[in-house]
Amino acid sequence: MPYLKAILVNATGKSNHMLRAKAMECISFVGMAVGKEKFRDDAKQVVEVLMSLQGSQMETDDPTRSYILQASARLCKCLGQDFLPYMSVVMLPLLQSAQLKPDVTVPSADSDNEIQEYDDDSTVKRIGIKTSVLEEKVTACNMICCFAAELKEGFFPWIDQVAPTLIPLLKFYFHEVRKAAVSAMPELLRSAKLAVEKGLALGRNESYVKQLSDYIVPALVEALHKEPDTEICGSMLDALNECLQISGWLLSERQVRFIVDEIKQVITASSGRKRERAERTKAEDFDAEEGELLKKENEHEEEVFDQVGEILGTLIKTFKASFLPFFDELASYLTPMWGKDKTAEERRIVICIFDDVAEQCLEAALKYYDTYLPFLLEACNDENSDVRQAAVYGLGVCAEFGGAAFKPLVGEALSRLNVVIQHPNALQPDNVMAYDNAVSALGKICQFHRDSIDSAQVVPAWLSCLPIKGDLIEAKAVHDQLCSMVEMSDRELLGTNNQYLPKIVAVFAEVVCAGKDLATEQTISRMIKLLRQFQQTLLPSTWSSLQPQQQLALQSILSS
Repeated sequence: MPYLKAILVNATGKSNHMLRAKAMECISFVGMAVGKEKFRDDAKQVVEVLMSLQGSQMETDDPTRSYILQASARLCKCLGQDFLPYMSVVMLPLLQSAQLKPDVTVPSADSDNEIQEYDDDSTVKRIGIKTSVLEEKVTACNMICCFAAELKEGFFPWIDQVAPTLIPLLKFYFHEVRKAAVSAMPELLRSAKLAVEKGLALGRNESYVKQLSDYIVPALVEALHKEPDTEICGSMLDALNECLQISGWLLSERQVRFIVDEIKQVITASSGRKRERAERTKAEDFDAEEGELLKKENEHEEEVFDQVGEILGTLIKTFKASFLPFFDELASYLTPMWGKDKTAEERRIVICIFDDVAEQCLEAALKYYDTYLPFLLEACNDENSDVRQAAVYGLGVCAEFGGAAFKPLVGEALSRLNVVIQHPNALQPDNVMAYDNAVSALGKICQFHRDSIDSAQVVPAWLSCLPIKGDLIEAKAVHDQLCSMVEMSDRELLGTNNQYLPKIVAVFAEVVCAGKDLATEQTISRMIKLLRQFQQTLLPSTWSSLQPQQQLALQSILSS
């Protein structure tokens, strides 16, 4: 570090510009590697040198400019909130760099200038751009996003300057600038919301968050409508979803309408692009190289639809039953995705959307059961494990909330779940999430539809599948259910003369010994209480049948 700092301070000549730039890059990487505590003693001097350089007059082709921006962002990541005192020095030149307008010329045919092509309103223009200025603009936009993400509420004082700078760049002609501006949008909203919640918003309140949301969200949707790049389209949808998670509850009905209409357009445009690519594969000159290109394009397309599903899930969770009129409009765009000709990912996403509707809208969602449950049942045995997982999870949701609407389908649901659970490779890594969700769904049928099943057979069958260990969210819910059933002395669970109690003890032992992974602290405490009760009544052979390490762990836990 002393040598690097010496270069940073003394390598001032023009011939040493790159040496000094590389030194500051190296210092910033070292700071990130060793962490704030070890870097603290050097940090103040290094940052002050960078600030001094940033405040000096540098030539436009000096590489130090870009390196200072990037090094400052790394130092911010290293120092966290301790970097805040330097932000007032950093932000002014950073904003100036983000606001740069690259010189654009229309070169002659024999010009040697660097050329950038872009598509504006379907008219391709060949233009010359000074790329060093463009690169500085890209770097500045990325650094602003980095500062906002790292400092969170600490970035609040600069939002009013940054938002008007970056929002117009959502439609900038150079894709790297658009990507950077897109990434910053949710970070600005998050910073504002956290600052208001923590009382650090300089007297501003929730109305400021709404004002910022009203500025950012429509701008993102408008930019999405005009975005020609499929990959950036996916990034915009991702950013929009993050924004909705942060401030979606502040949206007006008109704004939700605006978003839903754009979602329709995105799905339509995506379907059109897929058809065009399918036609390209039939061309006589189609070759392996173009095949690889199409594969990449299809991956970007799947990401677009994946983000559409995420946005609809967020809107459903935010507005619940009041979103259903919009969901009805979208149905004609979504139901074709169930088709066998669609990709597994498309089928999974549509199932997840219905799962969200059933889970969040409760009784209001019952009217969709007749349409969607047949698809769900069929998808339970889909060849793709992710589709199976989404489908069996949905069956569990419908079993829990569907009441009489689900009852006629209990028999078929059991049959479908049994195929998933009994599959010889059910516990293989690729299949275990579907298995765990199927076991969870079976438990919900036992809980909510006991009168429609042969409980003396089905409840012990469910118990025999426990514990589940792949899907840790479902594991916590399922093991809590098991604990509750034992506390209520569930007759079918315990069996005649408590014949299943040894299995219950074995499950409890494995769950308790796994710590917080398979159950919440509260569930573990309840299990330990039950195990202490069993100590008084169970034969020693029950405890000795446990694995040796479980016996030792339980002895320690139960004696403490």
